[in-house]
Amino acid sequence: MQRLLAAMVVSVVAISSSPAFASSHREAPFITRNPKVDGTDFYLFNSYETGRATNVSLIANYQPLQDAYGGPNYFSMDPEALYEIHIDNTGDAAEDITFQFRFRNTLLNGTGVALSTLPDGGFGALADGGAPVAISLINAGTIGLPDGGFVAAPSGFQGQRETYTVNVVRGNRRTGTSQPVVNANGGAMEFAKPLDNIGSKTFPANSYANYARAHIYDITIPGCAMPGKMFVGQRAEGFAVNLGTIFDLVNAPAGLITSEATPCVVNMVQISPNSCRNVVANTIANKNVTTIALEVPATCLQAAAGGNGVIGGWTTASVRQARVINPTATYTVPAREGGAWTQVSRLGSPLVNEVVIGVPDKDKFNSSEPKDDAANFAPYVLRPTLPILLQVLFGVQAPKNDRGDLVAAFLTGVNDTTIPLNVNQLPNAGTVLAEMLRLNTASSGPFAPRPAGMQNNLGALGCFTGRSPTAGPSLNPSAPGCDPTGFPNGRRPGDDVVDIALRVVEGILMSGNDAPAGAFPFHDAVLQDASQFDSVFPYLKAPNPGS
Repeated sequence: MQRLLAAMVVSVVAISSSPAFASSHREAPFITRNPKVDGTDFYLFNSYETGRATNVSLIANYQPLQDAYGGPNYFSMDPEALYEIHIDNTGDAAEDITFQFRFRNTLLNGTGVALSTLPDGGFGALADGGAPVAISLINAGTIGLPDGGFVAAPSGFQGQRETYTVNVVRGNRRTGTSQPVVNANGGAMEFAKPLDNIGSKTFPANSYANYARAHIYDITIPGCAMPGKMFVGQRAEGFAVNLGTIFDLVNAPAGLITSEATPCVVNMVQISPNSCRNVVANTIANKNVTTIALEVPATCLQAAAGGNGVIGGWTTASVRQARVINPTATYTVPAREGGAWTQVSRLGSPLVNEVVIGVPDKDKFNSSEPKDDAANFAPYVLRPTLPILLQVLFGVQAPKNDRGDLVAAFLTGVNDTTIPLNVNQLPNAGTVLAEMLRLNTASSGPFAPRPAGMQNNLGALGCFTGRSPTAGPSLNPSAPGCDPTGFPNGRRPGDDVVDIALRVVEGILMSGNDAPAGAFPFHDAVLQDASQFDSVFPYLKAPNPGS
């Protein structure tokens, strides 16, 4: 039994420690057919907006690689799906709190915008008998106003309106106690989602940012004494990665991805004053995503009793188990769907499924729960292949397979009892090994949230010093560059998780003898940092416009 448990530990470690070459975009065969429920990124961090330090931000992105010009229907959410953010605060890798989002699309007057068929146009039926006909677009005029305001919906211009409701479930996501989240200003249970950024004629004079901000709500969460915040809408893609190059067998010179030298030489051309980590443009910077963002008082996410202030989190999407296509489809009923909710997307740390799980079981990972990781996916990771691949491609010697460093970093959290300092280890650590983001929600001391300008985009890596040929580094909270508030202690938008995870999987936390390449500053040549984001909720930038 001991040998079996050890093998499973090693296997799950390998799953969880694989580098996030991209966020979870199109990572499994079935999810490529269901982009509306494809989770792309999950962020979990102590809010660093001024005056909000006692809150936790949870941001779940869906619908990958949206082209800003993707009309005429753009990127509404699936009204037949269930989008969820899960919190474990007891350490059993099962949800204790779940936020559930459901969406609804309605047409103005049942038809959308209707124009007269007479030459003078006009809205609706005219006295002289011109019959109104629904147009093919979701709006027929300007939504944004020159002063930064917008035309309040419903109006004659906006033909489609998207709204959503939110429930908080305590206990099991399907059988626990469910209660509605309501607008703190008036108690409404339905919230409006802004239109996607159609373009500069629909939203002139840079009015989209203000239009979207009008859809940030103060919310009342049952069981929580203080209000939270919420925003759901389109945002600019926040992930930075050299995407095409990475999946083309890491098609880059070895000297580029293993050096931080300044100036940097690429193809015999000196690039100065930039470092090598910032010489390639972000491949997906012109894409958008759909964001579900919550800001919740930390005390409302912590365990009521027996907790230690550390929480785990992940996001999922589910659809009904059965679907029958309507042969005479309508706007409201294109198909009949029923049966139990069935999970089809899952995301915690970026990214496990895309580059580790074998093709036959990628969909299985998306349907699985963290508590079952060890049992479900051990065969794929007893012999981690990514370090071997890098060794084949670049001659970089792979680390030894005994990866206890990764157990702490990705499966149990870090708790150094010799200091003592519990970074992000939940209660019962080691009892259940599971892939999820883990966050210390303390708002003071070393875990107090840092303003954007003080964040280290390599997260907590700078907190480990003293690596030698025979010993791995030690946790040193006083080390220069130490930022224990970053990934893998949660994940902030500006954390360069590609570079962090590459260095960890190549053995930066191991001894020099066990990981000869562990000292190399691996990166993908695309820089991610906090300056690329807003410093206020919901942090991700306004979306790219369609024109």
